[in-house]
Amino acid sequence: MAATCCNFIQASSGFQGLPEYLQLQSYFTRCHQRSSSSVEKVFHKRCGGRLQVERWHQYQHVSCARGVESSLSSVVGEETDEDISKGTLIWRAIKLPIYSVAFIPLTVGSAAAYLQTGIFSARCYFVLLTSSVLVITWLNLSNDVYDFDTGVDKNKKESVVNLVGSRTGTFIAAYLCLALGLTGLTWTAVVERNMRSILFLVCAIICGYIYQCPPFRLSYQGLGEPLCFAAFGPFATSAFYLLHGSSSVKNHFPLSGTVLSASILVGLTTSLILFCSHFHQVEGDKEVGKMSPLVRLGTKKGSEVVKRAVLMLYALLVAFGLCKALPLTCIFLCAFTLPMGNLVVRFVKDNHKDKNKIFMAKYFCVRLHALFGVALALGLVLARNTKFTSWPILLS
Repeated sequence: MAATCCNFIQASSGFQGLPEYLQLQSYFTRCHQRSSSSVEKVFHKRCGGRLQVERWHQYQHVSCARGVESSLSSVVGEETDEDISKGTLIWRAIKLPIYSVAFIPLTVGSAAAYLQTGIFSARCYFVLLTSSVLVITWLNLSNDVYDFDTGVDKNKKESVVNLVGSRTGTFIAAYLCLALGLTGLTWTAVVERNMRSILFLVCAIICGYIYQCPPFRLSYQGLGEPLCFAAFGPFATSAFYLLHGSSSVKNHFPLSGTVLSASILVGLTTSLILFCSHFHQVEGDKEVGKMSPLVRLGTKKGSEVVKRAVLMLYALLVAFGLCKALPLTCIFLCAFTLPMGNLVVRFVKDNHKDKNKIFMAKYFCVRLHALFGVALALGLVLARNTKFTSWPILLS
Protein backbone atom coordinates (compact mmCIF):
# COMPACT_ATOMS: atom_id res chain seq x y z
CA MET A 1 0.00 0.00 0.00
CA ALA A 2 2.87 2.37 0.85
CA ALA A 3 4.56 1.83 -2.50
CA THR A 4 1.26 2.31 -4.31
CA CYS A 5 0.61 5.60 -2.53
CA CYS A 6 4.08 6.82 -3.42
CA ASN A 7 3.45 6.06 -7.08
CA PHE A 8 0.14 7.92 -6.99
CA ILE A 9 1.84 10.92 -5.38
CA GLN A 10 4.45 10.98 -8.13
CA ALA A 11 1.85 10.69 -10.89
CA SER A 12 -0.37 13.44 -9.54
CA SER A 13 2.47 15.93 -9.20
CA GLY A 14 0.52 17.46 -6.35
CA PHE A 15 3.58 18.56 -4.33
CA GLN A 16 5.18 21.94 -4.68
CA GLY A 17 8.78 20.77 -4.36
CA LEU A 18 10.99 17.76 -4.88
CA PRO A 19 12.41 17.79 -1.28
CA GLU A 20 8.94 17.49 0.21
CA TYR A 21 8.14 14.59 -2.12
CA LEU A 22 11.36 12.76 -1.19
CA GLN A 23 10.65 13.29 2.49
CA LEU A 24 7.18 11.79 2.19
CA GLN A 25 8.49 8.89 0.08
CA SER A 26 11.03 8.06 2.79
CA TYR A 27 8.33 8.19 5.40
CA PHE A 28 6.04 5.82 3.54
CA THR A 29 8.91 3.42 3.00
CA ARG A 30 9.43 3.22 6.76
CA CYS A 31 5.73 2.66 7.27
CA HIS A 32 5.23 -0.02 4.60
CA GLN A 33 4.34 -2.70 7.18
CA ARG A 34 1.46 -0.70 8.67
CA SER A 35 -2.11 -1.48 7.78
CA SER A 36 -3.62 0.23 4.79
CA SER A 37 -6.03 2.24 6.91
CA SER A 38 -3.23 3.59 9.12
CA VAL A 39 -1.15 4.55 6.14
CA GLU A 40 -4.03 6.44 4.58
CA LYS A 41 -4.62 8.39 7.79
CA VAL A 42 -0.94 9.34 8.06
CA PHE A 43 -0.91 10.23 4.38
CA HIS A 44 -3.75 12.66 4.76
CA LYS A 45 -2.24 14.08 7.94
CA ARG A 46 1.17 14.66 6.38
CA CYS A 47 -0.06 15.96 3.06
CA GLY A 48 -2.64 18.35 4.45
CA GLY A 49 -3.67 20.87 1.90
CA ARG A 50 -0.58 20.44 -0.22
CA LEU A 51 -1.95 17.43 -2.06
CA GLN A 52 -4.31 18.44 -4.81
CA VAL A 53 -7.32 16.38 -3.92
CA GLU A 54 -8.93 17.05 -7.25
CA ARG A 55 -6.07 15.45 -9.11
CA TRP A 56 -6.11 12.50 -6.76
CA HIS A 57 -9.78 11.86 -7.43
CA GLN A 58 -9.26 12.50 -11.13
CA TYR A 59 -6.57 9.83 -11.25
CA GLN A 60 -8.82 7.38 -9.40
CA HIS A 61 -11.68 8.24 -11.74
CA VAL A 62 -9.59 7.54 -14.84
CA SER A 63 -8.31 4.25 -13.44
CA CYS A 64 -11.76 3.10 -12.44
CA ALA A 65 -13.20 4.20 -15.77
CA ARG A 66 -10.70 2.07 -17.61
CA GLY A 67 -11.60 -0.93 -15.51
CA VAL A 68 -15.31 -0.34 -15.95
CA GLU A 69 -14.84 0.16 -19.69
CA SER A 70 -13.01 -3.15 -19.93
CA SER A 71 -15.74 -4.91 -17.96
CA LEU A 72 -18.48 -3.32 -20.03
CA SER A 73 -16.74 -4.37 -23.23
CA SER A 74 -16.79 -7.99 -22.17
CA VAL A 75 -20.39 -7.74 -21.01
CA VAL A 76 -21.47 -6.03 -24.23
CA GLY A 77 -19.69 -8.75 -26.22
CA GLU A 78 -21.60 -11.41 -24.33
CA GLU A 79 -24.88 -9.59 -24.81
CA THR A 80 -24.13 -9.21 -28.51
CA ASP A 81 -23.70 -12.97 -28.83
CA GLU A 82 -26.99 -13.53 -27.03
CA ASP A 83 -28.87 -10.86 -28.92
CA ILE A 84 -28.11 -12.10 -32.45
CA SER A 85 -31.19 -11.58 -34.59
CA LYS A 86 -33.34 -14.51 -35.60
CA GLY A 87 -32.69 -13.72 -39.25
CA THR A 88 -28.93 -14.00 -38.73
CA LEU A 89 -29.33 -17.32 -36.95
CA ILE A 90 -31.52 -18.65 -39.76
CA TRP A 91 -28.95 -17.52 -42.34
CA ARG A 92 -26.19 -19.33 -40.42
CA ALA A 93 -28.37 -22.43 -40.12
CA ILE A 94 -29.01 -22.53 -43.87
CA LYS A 95 -25.24 -22.45 -44.53
CA LEU A 96 -25.77 -21.34 -48.11
CA PRO A 97 -22.04 -20.81 -48.89
CA ILE A 98 -21.34 -24.40 -47.84
CA TYR A 99 -23.42 -25.65 -50.79
CA SER A 100 -20.46 -24.84 -53.00
CA VAL A 101 -19.31 -28.33 -52.05
CA ALA A 102 -22.16 -29.59 -54.25
CA PHE A 103 -21.48 -27.15 -57.09
CA ILE A 104 -17.68 -27.51 -57.43
CA PRO A 105 -17.31 -31.33 -57.78
CA LEU A 106 -20.11 -31.36 -60.35
CA THR A 107 -18.67 -28.43 -62.31
CA VAL A 108 -15.12 -29.79 -62.33
CA GLY A 109 -16.32 -33.28 -63.27
CA SER A 110 -18.47 -31.89 -66.09
CA ALA A 111 -15.58 -29.76 -67.36
CA ALA A 112 -13.25 -32.78 -67.38
CA ALA A 113 -15.82 -34.71 -69.42
CA TYR A 114 -16.20 -31.78 -71.81
CA LEU A 115 -12.43 -31.68 -72.28
CA GLN A 116 -12.52 -35.25 -73.52
CA THR A 117 -15.82 -35.35 -75.44
CA GLY A 118 -16.67 -31.75 -76.31
CA ILE A 119 -20.24 -32.39 -75.14
CA PHE A 120 -22.12 -30.73 -72.29
CA SER A 121 -25.68 -31.63 -71.25
CA ALA A 122 -27.41 -28.78 -69.43
CA ARG A 123 -30.34 -31.03 -68.47
CA CYS A 124 -28.04 -33.58 -66.90
CA TYR A 125 -26.04 -30.85 -65.14
CA PHE A 126 -29.01 -29.20 -63.44
CA VAL A 127 -30.65 -32.48 -62.43
CA LEU A 128 -27.38 -33.55 -60.82
CA LEU A 129 -26.96 -30.13 -59.18
CA THR A 130 -30.44 -30.27 -57.63
CA SER A 131 -29.88 -33.83 -56.45
CA SER A 132 -26.49 -32.92 -54.98
CA VAL A 133 -27.94 -29.96 -53.09
CA LEU A 134 -30.57 -32.28 -51.59
CA VAL A 135 -27.87 -34.70 -50.46
CA ILE A 136 -25.85 -31.88 -48.89
CA THR A 137 -29.03 -30.71 -47.14
CA TRP A 138 -29.35 -34.20 -45.68
CA LEU A 139 -25.75 -34.00 -44.46
CA ASN A 140 -26.33 -30.65 -42.75
CA LEU A 141 -29.67 -31.51 -41.17
CA SER A 142 -28.69 -34.98 -39.98
CA ASN A 143 -25.44 -33.57 -38.61
CA ASP A 144 -27.46 -31.12 -36.48
CA VAL A 145 -29.72 -33.94 -35.30
CA TYR A 146 -26.91 -36.24 -34.20
CA ASP A 147 -24.88 -33.41 -32.68
CA PHE A 148 -28.01 -32.49 -30.72
CA ASP A 149 -28.21 -36.06 -29.45
CA THR A 150 -24.62 -36.01 -28.19
CA GLY A 151 -24.92 -32.54 -26.68
CA VAL A 152 -22.20 -30.95 -28.79
CA ASP A 153 -24.73 -28.40 -30.13
CA LYS A 154 -26.36 -27.52 -26.81
CA ASN A 155 -25.03 -23.94 -26.99
CA LYS A 156 -25.17 -23.63 -30.76
CA LYS A 157 -28.01 -21.19 -31.39
CA GLU A 158 -27.86 -21.61 -35.18
CA SER A 159 -28.47 -25.35 -34.93
CA VAL A 160 -31.56 -26.23 -36.97
CA VAL A 161 -32.88 -28.43 -34.15
CA ASN A 162 -32.54 -25.57 -31.65
CA LEU A 163 -34.17 -23.10 -34.04
CA VAL A 164 -37.07 -25.35 -35.06
CA GLY A 165 -37.47 -26.91 -31.63
CA SER A 166 -38.15 -30.34 -33.09
CA ARG A 167 -35.57 -33.08 -33.37
CA THR A 168 -38.05 -35.45 -35.04
CA GLY A 169 -39.13 -32.92 -37.66
CA THR A 170 -35.53 -32.13 -38.57
CA PHE A 171 -34.72 -35.85 -38.77
CA ILE A 172 -37.64 -36.56 -41.12
CA ALA A 173 -36.76 -33.58 -43.33
CA ALA A 174 -33.15 -34.73 -43.54
CA TYR A 175 -33.92 -38.24 -44.77
CA LEU A 176 -36.63 -36.99 -47.12
CA CYS A 177 -33.95 -34.84 -48.79
CA LEU A 178 -31.66 -37.87 -48.99
CA ALA A 179 -34.37 -39.98 -50.63
CA LEU A 180 -35.14 -37.29 -53.22
CA GLY A 181 -31.46 -36.70 -53.92
CA LEU A 182 -30.74 -40.39 -54.42
CA THR A 183 -33.73 -40.67 -56.74
CA GLY A 184 -32.39 -37.88 -58.95
CA LEU A 185 -28.87 -39.31 -59.04
CA THR A 186 -30.11 -42.82 -59.82
CA TRP A 187 -32.49 -41.60 -62.53
CA THR A 188 -29.64 -39.72 -64.24
CA ALA A 189 -27.37 -42.77 -64.08
CA VAL A 190 -30.08 -44.95 -65.63
CA VAL A 191 -30.77 -42.45 -68.41
CA GLU A 192 -27.07 -42.09 -69.19
CA ARG A 193 -26.58 -45.87 -68.96
CA ASN A 194 -23.56 -45.60 -66.69
CA MET A 195 -23.93 -47.71 -63.59
CA ARG A 196 -20.30 -47.23 -62.56
CA SER A 197 -21.22 -43.71 -61.50
CA ILE A 198 -23.81 -45.07 -59.07
CA LEU A 199 -21.07 -47.07 -57.36
CA PHE A 200 -18.99 -43.92 -56.87
CA LEU A 201 -21.99 -41.91 -55.65
CA VAL A 202 -23.05 -44.59 -53.18
CA CYS A 203 -19.49 -44.66 -51.82
CA ALA A 204 -19.62 -40.87 -51.38
CA ILE A 205 -22.91 -41.08 -49.48
CA ILE A 206 -21.60 -43.91 -47.31
CA CYS A 207 -18.65 -41.70 -46.38
CA GLY A 208 -21.11 -39.00 -45.35
CA TYR A 209 -23.15 -41.46 -43.30
CA ILE A 210 -20.32 -43.03 -41.33
CA TYR A 211 -18.88 -39.55 -40.80
CA GLN A 212 -21.73 -38.45 -38.54
CA CYS A 213 -24.40 -41.10 -38.09
CA PRO A 214 -24.61 -43.73 -35.33
CA PRO A 215 -23.23 -46.22 -34.61
CA PHE A 216 -20.13 -45.06 -36.52
CA ARG A 217 -19.73 -41.29 -35.89
CA LEU A 218 -16.16 -41.40 -37.16
CA SER A 219 -15.96 -37.60 -37.00
CA TYR A 220 -15.78 -38.03 -33.21
CA GLN A 221 -12.58 -40.01 -33.76
CA GLY A 222 -10.99 -37.28 -35.85
CA LEU A 223 -11.59 -39.04 -39.19
CA GLY A 224 -13.95 -36.49 -40.70
CA GLU A 225 -11.37 -34.85 -42.95
CA PRO A 226 -10.24 -38.07 -44.74
CA LEU A 227 -13.86 -39.06 -45.29
CA CYS A 228 -14.68 -35.59 -46.61
CA PHE A 229 -11.71 -35.75 -48.98
CA ALA A 230 -12.79 -39.12 -50.39
CA ALA A 231 -16.50 -38.26 -50.66
CA PHE A 232 -16.24 -34.92 -52.45
CA GLY A 233 -12.96 -35.57 -54.23
CA PRO A 234 -12.35 -38.91 -56.00
CA PHE A 235 -15.86 -40.33 -55.49
CA ALA A 236 -18.22 -37.43 -56.30
CA THR A 237 -16.08 -35.64 -58.90
CA SER A 238 -15.34 -38.89 -60.76
CA ALA A 239 -19.02 -39.90 -60.66
CA PHE A 240 -20.15 -36.62 -62.23
CA TYR A 241 -17.41 -36.96 -64.84
CA LEU A 242 -18.63 -40.42 -65.79
CA LEU A 243 -22.27 -39.33 -65.98
CA HIS A 244 -21.49 -36.52 -68.41
CA GLY A 245 -19.02 -38.46 -70.52
CA SER A 246 -21.25 -41.48 -70.97
CA SER A 247 -23.65 -39.47 -73.13
CA SER A 248 -21.27 -39.87 -76.07
CA VAL A 249 -19.21 -42.97 -75.23
CA LYS A 250 -21.64 -45.11 -73.30
CA ASN A 251 -19.67 -48.21 -72.47
CA HIS A 252 -16.04 -47.26 -73.05
CA PHE A 253 -15.61 -43.92 -71.30
CA PRO A 254 -12.30 -43.96 -69.40
CA LEU A 255 -11.60 -42.69 -65.92
CA SER A 256 -8.69 -40.42 -66.83
CA GLY A 257 -5.67 -39.12 -64.98
CA THR A 258 -6.99 -35.61 -65.54
CA VAL A 259 -10.21 -36.10 -63.59
CA LEU A 260 -8.36 -38.02 -60.88
CA SER A 261 -5.86 -35.17 -60.44
CA ALA A 262 -8.63 -32.57 -60.45
CA SER A 263 -10.66 -34.58 -57.93
CA ILE A 264 -7.70 -34.69 -55.53
CA LEU A 265 -7.48 -30.89 -55.60
CA VAL A 266 -11.24 -30.58 -55.08
CA GLY A 267 -11.10 -33.01 -52.16
CA LEU A 268 -8.27 -31.07 -50.56
CA THR A 269 -10.06 -27.70 -50.64
CA THR A 270 -13.27 -29.31 -49.36
CA SER A 271 -11.46 -30.95 -46.43
CA LEU A 272 -9.89 -27.60 -45.58
CA ILE A 273 -13.37 -26.15 -45.05
CA LEU A 274 -14.23 -28.90 -42.58
CA PHE A 275 -10.91 -28.57 -40.76
CA CYS A 276 -11.29 -24.81 -40.27
CA SER A 277 -14.89 -25.18 -39.08
CA HIS A 278 -13.53 -26.78 -35.87
CA PHE A 279 -11.48 -23.79 -34.69
CA HIS A 280 -14.27 -22.04 -32.78
CA GLN A 281 -15.73 -25.32 -31.44
CA VAL A 282 -12.69 -26.77 -29.66
CA GLU A 283 -14.03 -26.24 -26.14
CA GLY A 284 -17.46 -27.66 -26.93
CA ASP A 285 -15.94 -30.65 -28.71
CA LYS A 286 -13.72 -31.40 -25.70
CA GLU A 287 -16.69 -31.41 -23.34
CA VAL A 288 -18.53 -34.14 -25.25
CA GLY A 289 -15.44 -36.14 -26.19
CA LYS A 290 -15.42 -35.25 -29.87
CA MET A 291 -11.77 -35.69 -30.77
CA SER A 292 -11.57 -33.47 -33.82
CA PRO A 293 -8.08 -32.84 -35.25
CA LEU A 294 -7.97 -29.44 -33.54
CA VAL A 295 -8.83 -30.95 -30.15
CA ARG A 296 -5.85 -33.26 -30.58
CA LEU A 297 -3.46 -30.69 -32.03
CA GLY A 298 -4.53 -27.40 -30.51
CA THR A 299 -5.30 -24.27 -32.47
CA LYS A 300 -1.67 -23.13 -32.84
CA LYS A 301 -0.55 -26.37 -34.49
CA GLY A 302 -3.82 -26.35 -36.40
CA SER A 303 -2.90 -23.02 -37.96
CA GLU A 304 0.34 -24.63 -39.17
CA VAL A 305 -1.65 -27.49 -40.68
CA VAL A 306 -3.75 -24.96 -42.61
CA LYS A 307 -0.59 -23.31 -43.93
CA ARG A 308 0.88 -26.64 -45.07
CA ALA A 309 -2.42 -27.73 -46.64
CA VAL A 310 -2.61 -24.56 -48.74
CA LEU A 311 1.03 -24.97 -49.78
CA MET A 312 0.33 -28.59 -50.70
CA LEU A 313 -2.67 -27.53 -52.79
CA TYR A 314 -0.58 -25.32 -55.06
CA ALA A 315 2.39 -27.69 -55.04
CA LEU A 316 0.16 -30.50 -56.30
CA LEU A 317 -1.33 -28.17 -58.89
CA VAL A 318 2.13 -27.51 -60.31
CA ALA A 319 3.14 -31.17 -60.06
CA PHE A 320 0.04 -32.32 -61.96
CA GLY A 321 0.79 -29.72 -64.62
CA LEU A 322 4.40 -30.88 -65.00
CA CYS A 323 3.40 -34.51 -65.42
CA LYS A 324 0.73 -33.41 -67.93
CA ALA A 325 -2.19 -34.73 -65.90
CA LEU A 326 -3.67 -31.20 -65.96
CA PRO A 327 -3.45 -28.71 -68.84
CA LEU A 328 -1.38 -25.54 -68.48
CA THR A 329 -4.57 -23.46 -68.64
CA CYS A 330 -5.57 -24.90 -65.25
CA ILE A 331 -2.20 -24.00 -63.74
CA PHE A 332 -2.40 -20.48 -65.10
CA LEU A 333 -5.96 -19.74 -63.97
CA CYS A 334 -5.65 -21.38 -60.55
CA ALA A 335 -2.56 -19.27 -59.89
CA PHE A 336 -4.87 -16.25 -59.69
CA THR A 337 -6.37 -17.72 -56.50
CA LEU A 338 -3.05 -17.45 -54.64
CA PRO A 339 -4.07 -14.21 -52.85
CA MET A 340 -7.14 -15.99 -51.47
CA GLY A 341 -5.00 -18.88 -50.29
CA ASN A 342 -2.63 -16.45 -48.63
CA LEU A 343 -5.57 -14.71 -46.95
CA VAL A 344 -6.75 -18.01 -45.45
CA VAL A 345 -3.28 -18.74 -44.06
CA ARG A 346 -2.79 -15.26 -42.58
CA PHE A 347 -6.28 -15.06 -41.09
CA VAL A 348 -5.99 -18.41 -39.33
CA LYS A 349 -2.49 -17.61 -38.09
CA ASP A 350 -3.52 -14.22 -36.65
CA ASN A 351 -6.85 -15.24 -35.14
CA HIS A 352 -6.60 -18.91 -34.16
CA LYS A 353 -6.94 -18.00 -30.45
CA ASP A 354 -9.95 -15.72 -30.91
CA LYS A 355 -13.00 -17.94 -31.30
CA ASN A 356 -15.22 -14.96 -32.14
CA LYS A 357 -13.11 -14.04 -35.17
CA ILE A 358 -11.87 -17.50 -36.19
CA PHE A 359 -15.51 -18.39 -36.89
CA MET A 360 -15.00 -16.71 -40.27
CA ALA A 361 -12.10 -19.00 -41.25
CA LYS A 362 -14.37 -21.64 -42.76
CA TYR A 363 -16.07 -19.02 -44.94
CA PHE A 364 -12.71 -17.83 -46.25
CA CYS A 365 -11.98 -21.49 -47.04
CA VAL A 366 -15.32 -21.70 -48.87
CA ARG A 367 -14.23 -18.76 -51.02
CA LEU A 368 -10.92 -20.45 -51.77
CA HIS A 369 -12.73 -23.70 -52.57
CA ALA A 370 -15.17 -21.96 -54.93
CA LEU A 371 -12.62 -19.74 -56.69
CA PHE A 372 -10.09 -22.54 -57.10
CA GLY A 373 -12.76 -24.96 -58.35
CA VAL A 374 -14.16 -22.50 -60.89
CA ALA A 375 -10.65 -21.67 -62.13
CA LEU A 376 -9.87 -25.38 -62.43
CA ALA A 377 -13.06 -26.08 -64.37
CA LEU A 378 -12.55 -23.11 -66.67
CA GLY A 379 -8.99 -24.25 -67.36
CA LEU A 380 -10.28 -27.68 -68.38
CA VAL A 381 -12.88 -26.15 -70.69
CA LEU A 382 -10.35 -23.84 -72.37
CA ALA A 383 -7.94 -26.73 -72.88
CA ARG A 384 -10.46 -28.27 -75.25
CA ASN A 385 -9.10 -25.96 -77.96
CA THR A 386 -5.50 -27.05 -77.35
CA LYS A 387 -3.67 -30.27 -78.17
CA PHE A 388 -3.88 -31.51 -74.59
CA THR A 389 -4.88 -35.16 -74.21
CA SER A 390 -5.51 -36.87 -70.89
CA TRP A 391 -4.24 -40.40 -70.29
CA PRO A 392 -6.73 -43.08 -69.21
CA ILE A 393 -6.21 -45.02 -65.98
CA LEU A 394 -9.32 -47.19 -66.02
CA LEU A 395 -11.57 -48.37 -68.83
CA SER A 396 -15.08 -49.68 -68.39
